[in-house]
Amino acid sequence: MLRTVIAAAIATAGLSGAAIAQDETLRVGMSGGYFPFTFVQQDELQGFEVDVMNAVGEEAGLDIAFETMSFSGLIGALQAGRIDTIANQITITPEREEAFAFTQPYVIDGAQVVTREGNDEIEGVEDLRGATVAVNLGSNFEQLLRDLPYSDEIDIRTYESNIEQDTALGRVDAFVMDRVSSAQVIRESPLPLELAGQPFSEIRNALPFPDTEEGRATRDRVDEALTALKADGTLSEISQNWFDSDITTSAAATE
Repeated sequence: MLRTVIAAAIATAGLSGAAIAQDETLRVGMSGGYFPFTFVQQDELQGFEVDVMNAVGEEAGLDIAFETMSFSGLIGALQAGRIDTIANQITITPEREEAFAFTQPYVIDGAQVVTREGNDEIEGVEDLRGATVAVNLGSNFEQLLRDLPYSDEIDIRTYESNIEQDTALGRVDAFVMDRVSSAQVIRESPLPLELAGQPFSEIRNALPFPDTEEGRATRDRVDEALTALKADGTLSEISQNWFDSDITTSAAATE
C-alpha cells in the first residue's frame, strides 16, 4: 500500500495555478482528521486520500505537497490560492460546480445516519423529526438534511470534532456522515455506536480546482491520471486496502 508522505509545503499564498506547470508541484489540502480518508498516526499523514493523491502524482508526473488545516478552512484556502486542490471527500454539488472545476468522481458513496447503540427511536433518516443531529462543519451533509421535506423539524448542529463522542454520550441524537466513514468509525471506536437504516442519498466526491484557465488545465491533467488509475485497477486496489471493498464505483455505495 502506498503510505509515502511528501512533507514539502509551499507557504507563499500568492502562487497561481500557473506555478504548477513551472515547478510540477501540486499543493493538496486536507484536514488530516477524517479517518480513514486522511488522518495522522505516529506523526505520519496517511489514509485513502493520501494514497490516491500519491498515485495521481506518480501517474501525472507531479510532486504532491500535502497541507493540513481544519476542514472548514479548506474551501477558503482553495479560493485564496494557498492550495491547488482539496482531497478530503469533497462532494460535488450544483453550488460548488458553479465555483470550481471538478475532476471525475473517484468515490461514490451515500449519506448515513449513525446513532448510539440501543437508540430504538431512530432507525433511519425518516426518524430524524424532532431529533438533534450533528454534522461536520463545512460538509455537504448539513445541506442534505436541509433538503429533506421535514428539515424544519430537525435540530441540525455543526461540529469540528467530538461528533461521535457526543452522539454516543447522548448529547445529540444522531450524526450524519458518509457511509464508508461511518462504518469505519464504528469499527474503530470504543464508543457504542451503530448504523441507523440505509444510506439515504448518493454522493459523488471529486477533486475541485479553481475555475480558471490554469486551474482547468491542471484539473485535466489530474483527471487523465484518475482515468488511467481506474483503468489499471490502482484506485480499486487502494480502496480494497483501506475498506475491503471498492468505493470508487457506484455498486459499492449501494451494497
